Amino acid sequence: MSRFTVPDMSCGHCTAAIEKAIKEVDPTATVVCEIDAKSVSVESFLSETAVSGAISNAGFKVAQSEV
Repeated sequence: MSRFTVPDMSCGHCTAAIEKAIKEVDPTATVVCEIDAKSVSVESFLSETAVSGAISNAGFKVAQSEV
């Protein structure tokens, strides 16, 4: 599972947009967004770069990723 820090994520709309963007490139992905921690955990066959790109394409900056 990969974990990404998304500092601009602040509400349910943000989490829904991020989850939708990731699931558009991997419909089988498991996505867990934690608003308070500003983090997104993803279980996917995609690379971290691809997941980070999907988050960025949804309009959010990814500050860092953690394994």
